Amino acid sequence: MGLKTRLLAVVALGAAAIAPVTAQAARNWVMPSTTTLSGSNAWVTFDAASSDELYFPDLRPLALTSIQVIASDGAADQVQNGSQGKFRSTFDVQVNKPGTWKVASVSTMVMASWTENGEVKRFRGTGEDFAKQVPAGAADLKTIRNVSRNETFVTRDKPTREALKPTGKDLEMVPVTHPSDVVATEPATFQLLLNGKPAAGVEVTVMRGYDHWATKPVGEITTKTGPDGAFKVTLPQAGLWWISASLRTGETGRPPEGPRPAPAPGAMPGMPGMAGGEGGRGGPPQAPAGDGYGASYTAVIEAQQP
Repeated sequence: MGLKTRLLAVVALGAAAIAPVTAQAARNWVMPSTTTLSGSNAWVTFDAASSDELYFPDLRPLALTSIQVIASDGAADQVQNGSQGKFRSTFDVQVNKPGTWKVASVSTMVMASWTENGEVKRFRGTGEDFAKQVPAGAADLKTIRNVSRNETFVTRDKPTREALKPTGKDLEMVPVTHPSDVVATEPATFQLLLNGKPAAGVEVTVMRGYDHWATKPVGEITTKTGPDGAFKVTLPQAGLWWISASLRTGETGRPPEGPRPAPAPGAMPGMPGMAGGEGGRGGPPQAPAGDGYGASYTAVIEAQQP
């Protein structure tokens, strides 16, 4: 084999090794500096980002304005020392009440078209801006609405469940096994809900992350929810695990045919022509062919050593 042939073979081999990484879908996550702590002066720092590789921020931050903090008694709390950078947002939460807290990034993106004075109008932006800018009762209104929920949980002292209650809106997860009780090599059970009702037949992806330097990365675990929306998973190693699910209905002008997994697990289902939006690829806004709905959910949960 000549030198040129050998060089081409090396380049091809390198490209093949890199391809699985570059082809990964964007993944959203909210990651705590610790999941269990104690004492009255307890603080946790969080990172929130979207990235190709889990926990290595390289795409964009999750907006600080999307962060919700639910204290152990179910009351809303606040972010402190927030900073939104190029690739990630960071913030602190003072865990000043004992029990389990939930911290989430929740955002809604909408693409819409309607007729006003004989002219077709188009919109793309957040759910808040949609409510302000699109006239109520607009003629021929068609929308594609995408909701992204990304959660994690921290517990101070004794675990509690008040903060774990679902809101009854969009795609959510109920930890049947408490997040503080998830142990590696032991089965854990979770339930997915869509608008408060069991989300059956939804594909779930589970990944460990932090495999950047691992000689033997842990592969993805995939499963599906049952008729009651529940799924069971046994995490093979201790550490932070990322749970992801997404679904989509409509978007074609035809009646929805029921939930189906979106192409990019853990990222908000794509919105054609939405520059800078979750899953968007830029370009002029397109008129939706019909009403549609997409929802994605992710959670970062720590599996303890057995």
